[in-house]
Parts: sequence; C-alpha cells; structure tokens
Amino acid sequence: MNMSALNQFYCEVGMHSLRGEMRTNEPMSKHTSWRAGGNAKNYFIPADLDDLAKFLQGLPESEPVYVVGLGSNLLVRDGGLDGTVLAVHGRLNDLHLVEQDQSGGVIYIGAGVACAKVARFAARHNLAGAEFFAGIPGTVGGALAMNAGCYGSETWEFVDCVQTINHAGEVAIRNPKDYEIGYRSVIPKPALVSLIDTTWFAGGYFKFKSGNEAQSRQKIKQLLTQRVNSQPLNQPNAGSIFRNPPDEFAARLIESCGLKGVHIGGAMVSPKHANFIVNTGTASAADIELLIMRVQSTVKEKTGYALVQEVRIIGHARSNA
Repeated sequence: MNMSALNQFYCEVGMHSLRGEMRTNEPMSKHTSWRAGGNAKNYFIPADLDDLAKFLQGLPESEPVYVVGLGSNLLVRDGGLDGTVLAVHGRLNDLHLVEQDQSGGVIYIGAGVACAKVARFAARHNLAGAEFFAGIPGTVGGALAMNAGCYGSETWEFVDCVQTINHAGEVAIRNPKDYEIGYRSVIPKPALVSLIDTTWFAGGYFKFKSGNEAQSRQKIKQLLTQRVNSQPLNQPNAGSIFRNPPDEFAARLIESCGLKGVHIGGAMVSPKHANFIVNTGTASAADIELLIMRVQSTVKEKTGYALVQEVRIIGHARSNA
C-alpha cells in the first residue's frame, strides 16, 4: 500500500476511530531480536483486539500482512517488507484467570503476551505446567503459530482452544482438532487450509493442573539458570535456528562439523551453543541468511542430515542496483 492508498484507507476507515499508531518505513531492526533487517512500508500498533479488527476490516484483500510479536524467531531481509506489519506485543496483552478449581484452571492469554510472563502468572495462581514458557523468548502468538517448546514441553499440550483473527477482521474460536499439531508445526486441517496465510492467532485458552507456587517458582529459576548457562543471551540472536532431527540434536550435528565460531560478516555460529547464530554487532540480514545456508549445506554434506530451520525469513533481498 503506497502513501496515497494509505491516506485513502485512513479516510475510508476514519483515522479518528482507530486508536492505534501507524508508522511508515519503520526499521524492523528495532523490532527483531537479531537487530538486523530492512524497513516495513507500513507498521501498525493496534490499541487492542477491537482496534486491530477495525484496522483489518479496512485493508484491501491484496495487502500483505505480517504479524510480529517480539521478533525473536524472525529474520527480515535487508530490502524490507511491502505491505503492513501488525505489532501485537504488549497490545493483545489480556492475561486473566478464567476459571479454577481443585484440579486446575484455565487462563486466557493474548497473542501479545510475553511467554515468560505466562510462567510467572501461572505460578502465582498455583498452576503447574507453564514453567517451560520462561525459556521461550517470544510471545504467545508466536508460540501458538509454531508450537514452541523447550525443556520437554510444547505449547499445544496445554491449549484448550484458540482465538483467531483473519484478514477481514473477523474473530473466531477454534479447537485443537482443527489443526495438525506436530513438532514445531501447526497446520490447519483441509477445511481451514485456505486460511493459512490470512488468519492469525489472537490469543488462546490454556488449561493447567493444580500446583504449588513455591515449587513452580523454583523450577522457573532452575530453567532460567540452565538457559543463561547454555545460550548466548548477551548477543542478539533469534533462539534455536534449526529443528532437532528425529533422535538427534541440531546443535550436536553442527558442532560435529566444526562450525562453532564460523562467521560471515557480522553473523557468527555461537561458540556457546551451535544451534544459535548471533549478531556480533555489524551483521546484515544477508550475512545471517548466508550463514544459515552454509550451516545447512555443511551438515548435509558431512552427516547426511537435512536441517530444517525454525526461524521465519521474510521480505526482499537488498538490490545491488
């Protein structure tokens, strides 16, 4: 959507009725954990879910839309993005206890809530099982989209139902049976497959068993200590780059190929954890993407394993013209 079309859109929707903030040519390096990448043509920060729905209702069907939380599993190429980025972190932020009894409880969590906050909230309400969320460096929307997990648990193990929003601004409730849920994979079943590029998770209802606050907080502390000791959290990164192959670990395969410390430009395979690529300070998105491909090709050549990336790569390469 060019500026004239954007202005027309505001006139049609009525800018006074939108409570969010629109920015143009927004540097995505400010909104991704790799701190690299080009600009988004349009960048909308909704006030809440109702505001987001109203905004989407006015967008042309042809307008590309990207939903971004903390940008922790995302690489935006240096040429940037056409279309509109919807920034939901801290905006779709409803987090409340729906019901609770002696056996457990149900929590509603908006897509823009940071996963670490979920772990603490559940513990405070004496609910067990959510501790692993403390180790996921993103938002609940992203965790739902990829079935994020760590330390032996995965997001969709605890999903009762999800709330979705589509390109037309329509909100719906869907059940886990509507999706094929796998390891780092959430795919709509055939009846919903046409919605895969036009529907996003707005939130979800999560069910947890009864627990003990002190025990949960101790487990969270242990998990965070483990994370600090094993991951390069002092440098910009996007979390794990590759899925673990069946009965193997991506990090072990990468390390076995002597790739720790290998770099292209400012991007480097972390010496601390081989399944992390860090920005040493000057990395472009192209540096990072080239290093991802080098790791994949080297591991394939030396071990026979075809590593599948977890990180999502979007946008245009920078033109050399």
